[in-house]
Amino acid sequence: MRESELKPVCARTPESDLMTPIDQMYDEAIALKNAGNLEGATAKLEELLQQEPNYVLAHSALAVNLHRLGRLDEAVQHAVRVTELEPRDPFSFTQLSVICQRCGRIQAAEDAMARARQLQMGMS
Repeated sequence: MRESELKPVCARTPESDLMTPIDQMYDEAIALKNAGNLEGATAKLEELLQQEPNYVLAHSALAVNLHRLGRLDEAVQHAVRVTELEPRDPFSFTQLSVICQRCGRIQAAEDAMARARQLQMGMS
């Protein structure tokens, strides 16, 4: 993959406090989740990723939502995508570890947690 394809996209840019349409979609998804509509929130996040495939927060939220919906393989795929987009962020690997553990993938969970610890200790 080209570097531009892996560039993570976050909710708001430091240059602007203006909400983009993508940010609005993300906020709508979170509001749906908070209202108890997990399926609607998941659909909104999937729609968002059709427009902005590297939106890190959407992948992270989808990993959690999909786990809760029992869509375990997809949950793990989105958690892995977060680590691809944010490979130096220990939390990315911590989330992957938790999702893998909850999905019964213990070795993958242990491997992800070991990577998170390496990153926390400054090892690359």
